[in-house]
Amino acid sequence: MDYKTEKKDAPGRGKVDILAETYDDGMPSGEEAGRWRQKLESRDDMLKYLQNGERYWYSDDWFGSEKRKTPA
Repeated sequence: MDYKTEKKDAPGRGKVDILAETYDDGMPSGEEAGRWRQKLESRDDMLKYLQNGERYWYSDDWFGSEKRKTPA
């Protein structure tokens, strides 16, 4: 692949080549963009998807790296 590179100053090494952005643009396109309901097969799958998203914002039980010592 042909990646974009940039020249930057590195401490003790002078100028070095580093990778520039390597991602594609994040704008969805096409007819299927944003149609998450059609990708989930059953009502239970949809409810599980929504409850999991709401747990991230509204729940007090957090796991792993999400855990805080003091609530926000």
